[in-house]
Amino acid sequence: MSRTTPAGPAAGNGGITTWKGHMRSSRRSAAAAALLMAGALALAGCAKGGGGGPVASAGGTPVQAQENKAVSAITVGGAEESRGPAPAVPGSKRGGTVTMIDRDDFSHLDPGRVYVNYLSTVSLLFTRQLTGYRQENGRLTLVGDLATDTGTTTDGGRTWKFTLKEGLKWQDGTPITSADIRHSFERLYAPFITEGPTYVQQWLVEGDYRKAYEGPYDGMSLDAIKTPDDRTVVFTLTAPHPDFNFTVAMTGYGAVPKAQDTKERYDRKPFSSGPYKIASRVTDKSMELDRNPHWDPATDPIRNAFPDRWHMEFGVQAQNSTDRFLADSGADRTTMTFHNPLSPERVQEVVGDPSAMARSVRGLTPYTTFYNINTKRITDVKVRQAIIKAWPAKQIQLVHGGEANSGKIATTVLSPTVIGYEAFDLYGTLAKPTGDPEAAKALLKEAGQPNPTIVYAYNQTPTQEKVTVAIREALTKAGFKVVAKPLNAGTYYDAIGPVDNGFDVYWGGWAADWPTGSTAIQPLFDGRLIADNATNYSHLNVPEINAGIDAANAITDPVEAGKAWAALDRKIMEQAAVVPEYYRTYFGLYGSGLGGVEFDPMTGLQYPLNVYVK
Repeated sequence: MSRTTPAGPAAGNGGITTWKGHMRSSRRSAAAAALLMAGALALAGCAKGGGGGPVASAGGTPVQAQENKAVSAITVGGAEESRGPAPAVPGSKRGGTVTMIDRDDFSHLDPGRVYVNYLSTVSLLFTRQLTGYRQENGRLTLVGDLATDTGTTTDGGRTWKFTLKEGLKWQDGTPITSADIRHSFERLYAPFITEGPTYVQQWLVEGDYRKAYEGPYDGMSLDAIKTPDDRTVVFTLTAPHPDFNFTVAMTGYGAVPKAQDTKERYDRKPFSSGPYKIASRVTDKSMELDRNPHWDPATDPIRNAFPDRWHMEFGVQAQNSTDRFLADSGADRTTMTFHNPLSPERVQEVVGDPSAMARSVRGLTPYTTFYNINTKRITDVKVRQAIIKAWPAKQIQLVHGGEANSGKIATTVLSPTVIGYEAFDLYGTLAKPTGDPEAAKALLKEAGQPNPTIVYAYNQTPTQEKVTVAIREALTKAGFKVVAKPLNAGTYYDAIGPVDNGFDVYWGGWAADWPTGSTAIQPLFDGRLIADNATNYSHLNVPEINAGIDAANAITDPVEAGKAWAALDRKIMEQAAVVPEYYRTYFGLYGSGLGGVEFDPMTGLQYPLNVYVK
């Protein structure tokens, strides 16, 4: 699933790889194929709190973590399910303006540069892919979005054919053609595309995809993509990938018109294929979306476009948005948020207010969040282990409003939602959640570094300032000297992305693009993926782990593969490459004048496509 917005409910890809892309997914593809043969792919975000049942809030009041409609599986639809319009929403009305308030502006809108859940959510309103997920009564179905179905393959997933629907148009009324789709994929090889997913890029060429092809702008095309007519696209992969139709549902593989591709500048104002188009934008302040008159709901099984207009405001901190939702007056009655969670200071007030709880969105997200430890800078594993031993997990959880507002304290890399997950706690975090400074001091003594300096980078928000105080106090008690470096939340990943970022510890989070260890572990801990803006943020490069990743990828049985990924999880934690934070939950509010606001288990955020003004 990739990245989340920093220090909210969690993070993603883009980068250079130096090994054959098909190695990445041989196991994952086989697992998906086995599950799809049974009719459904198990969804990561369906479990409750990592063990079911209610989650306790900061004050002990039970809060049902998944009171909203639960999702148990992603089914694969056919041509019938891929027809528009989107499923009806009882009580819905057309018209009006919905206001969306959030902390951060959208750092990227070019689909090829989107690998953060917050960005994927807004992209649903104006970017379409070959396939996508239809959400109805808490059930998710993979359907054809621009395509007439979810694609066909006759050779086990090596060759995939998609046929575009009739009547598809861009916002200027020109038709969406197979040439546009081909261009959308070819442009992902251009040097300026460094932030998005890289699965397809690797699967279409042998070796290092960055060296194999540099994009379509010099007139060169990829032989692996054919367009025999205006509505047909055929992909020939270097190896079978039976779950390719799930891959192209990612926003990172959204459509970009060849005639309107402004390269780097496309990131500021993408051309719409969806129900809305960008009317205006003021960086870090606001964005306005108006209807795209050339979007035809008959072609779209995913998007209900009830509001006439979306007004989006940025720079709204969680406490401010929570207070506005609680007051529920004026224009805020028709206001929602994509990302802002409940302010930790207001959790008890909300839990005790039935009217507020009736306007809450809650659920277990597919994300595990971490504090990355830069293994290139902190090379002694005992020093890294000392950081984990000293870590103030409980203090941080309380700052975030307790378990109901943040999630269960994590002790592993894998989420409980991933196939093969095994619970373990190598560092005794759950036994001593406030930290164990004496044990940390002992490890530092063994390392011969009793007072090492740690550069801790964080988002400069009110909540994170409080978290930073807790971290500084705990690490200082263990003997560390902490230098805190505040970062701009809107460009957070741009700051921590470079290999030589100058930081020792920094927050991040991840959800598998599918609920398997391959997409949960390999992007984060494969040493061959270390590059500027790539997802191995801890810069871990251990030959034994790299080899284990290849071995796990080669296992075709999902259960046995799950065991292999769980063993790698333990090895990674032995290396102390990250401090696990939470198995993340989301808890947020919206205004009483809106209907159809739902939890999106794919992104772990509020879902905009069924929203209407009452």
